[in-house]
Amino acid sequence: MEDLTGKVAFITGGASGIGFGMARAFLAEGMKVVIADWSTSNIAKAKEALKGNNAAYFLQTDVADRARLASGIQEALDAFGKIHVLCNNAGVNGGGTADDPSFEDWDRVISVNVGGVVNCTKMIVPIIKQQGEGGHVVCTSSMAGVVPLPGQAAYAASKYAVRGYAENLRMQLAPLGIGVSCLFPGATRTGMLRPPEDEPETDFHEDRATPFQKALWEAARDAVDPLDTGGAVVEAIKENRFYIFTNREFLEEVKERNREMEAAFPEQDPPKGRVSFETMRWELARDLMAVGNRPVVKGEGSTDVGLRFIPNTAD
Repeated sequence: MEDLTGKVAFITGGASGIGFGMARAFLAEGMKVVIADWSTSNIAKAKEALKGNNAAYFLQTDVADRARLASGIQEALDAFGKIHVLCNNAGVNGGGTADDPSFEDWDRVISVNVGGVVNCTKMIVPIIKQQGEGGHVVCTSSMAGVVPLPGQAAYAASKYAVRGYAENLRMQLAPLGIGVSCLFPGATRTGMLRPPEDEPETDFHEDRATPFQKALWEAARDAVDPLDTGGAVVEAIKENRFYIFTNREFLEEVKERNREMEAAFPEQDPPKGRVSFETMRWELARDLMAVGNRPVVKGEGSTDVGLRFIPNTAD
């Protein structure tokens, strides 16, 4: 989607942080924006910030509640008529460690961070397909979906899942002229990452903090502006680029992890059958992941690209 003017975006978690950064960046491109959020207080703040802008529509919903979400999507369609861009951005932190015996917090994180992405995609992508005008889906993962985040098993697991889901979604939608990107933010100024001086209700003493806590606060003070992240998302949509990275400080760690994986492969001469199939799969995946914007015929519903061994690629 090289021209976003007049297009409609539906952003979950859109009233604060990265979601609101996307909303402002999209509005600057001449788009109409549905800002969907569960927090009424965040919605009120976003409304005040965008007072007088009739290109923004505010919607209170919960991406983990399918009935409420479906009603909200219909409300968005009633307001703007169409949806061209879906930003699966809503997310929550926490959830517990890998061996925590409790399930309640874990289930909430998975239901929002993964379930919300699936719910919105399954409800909105068919609408984008039916319109036949192309479109784009952005799924917010995290650098926690690429590198380890100690003590945050539920959050990390959810963000790895979003990454895998987005990759498969891109391959399915590519032949229909619908792009998919995955956003991997690092330290960003959001409600999840704030220096203590931005939380006046907290009584903090920096001289008593652990080195890790002090480093985290410094990262929060130098965190990326969400509006800059929104601008990166706009660029990726226009270029139909899958990976959206915003924090270069992770690059060397990612390279090291990739080298470690490469070194872990066994020394062997794989049999011809395995090599033949995996080469075919690899070439297919590479082509679909790298595909650029394509024209799409209105009402087109098949993604059959001659790949008979991949099931369920058409609605």
